[in-house]
Formats: sequence, C-alpha cells, structure tokens
Amino acid sequence: MIIVSACLLGFNCRYDGKNHTDKALFVPTLKKLLVPVCPEQLGGLPTPRPPSEIQGGDGLDVLEGRARVVSASESDVTNCFLRGAQEVVRFIELMGISTAIMKEKSPSCGVFHIKRGGATIQGVGVTSALLIQNGVYVISSDRIKDELESIAGRVM
Repeated sequence: MIIVSACLLGFNCRYDGKNHTDKALFVPTLKKLLVPVCPEQLGGLPTPRPPSEIQGGDGLDVLEGRARVVSASESDVTNCFLRGAQEVVRFIELMGISTAIMKEKSPSCGVFHIKRGGATIQGVGVTSALLIQNGVYVISSDRIKDELESIAGRVM
C-alpha cells in the first residue's frame, strides 16, 4: 500500500474545498494500492478552511518548535498540523506502509516546495517532514509520472 494526499485522488479536502486530481495515479496496477489521507483533516481542520502557511521556516522547523503554521485569518494552527502529521505516521506504522505520494507546495504535504506569501519556496511540509524522519520514501506529486515504475516496484 501507498499513502497518497487525498486531494490527488479526487477528494475535495483542500483548503478551498476542491481537489487536485492527478490522473497519473489511476493506472490499474497502482490504484488498488493507494490509500488516501488528508493530514489537515486528520488534525481537526474543517473543509473548506482559510489557507495556511509555515512562518519562520519549513515543516522540519515546525517539528523542532522553531516555526509555526498560521492561517490567513491569523489563527495559529500549528497543533492541528502536528496532530495530523502524527496521525498519518500512526496509520502507516499500523499498516506497515513505507511509501507516500504527497501534494507538492502544501504546508502539510510539500516534499521539496511550500508556499509562503503567494510565492513557491524551497521547503518541506509538516507531514512530509515527519514521514521522512520516520523512514518513509516520500514522492512529490510533481514527480509521479517519472516515478511510476519505481512506485510499483516498491510495493509489488
């Protein structure tokens, strides 16, 4: 099995209540292995919700207590992001999952990039950072097509 950011599988769980479906994930050999997760919902945030961004660093800094996650309405939602990341890790440990496909540019799921002030910057999201710390092979949604064979080989 592979955990996947639920928005990539068509679930309307993004902050704006929409999805970001990636049809590359719907190949017959792969789609039956995919398990959708939305860390922000697992952390207790509603959908839709104000967009959030990491202030003072990236997801690694949030895990270390050096940065926080703040919504556009100025609410500190750091604890929700941490709780969601912890729930995802608890799930993968329970299920023995070692691969994840995460939505790039998300404050939770970004693998190489996150958004800050409307710009895309280098950095990892909170959940992806925690997954990487726990030895999970995390794939960016921007690289799905490049990694399809590798993905299938890792879980077959």
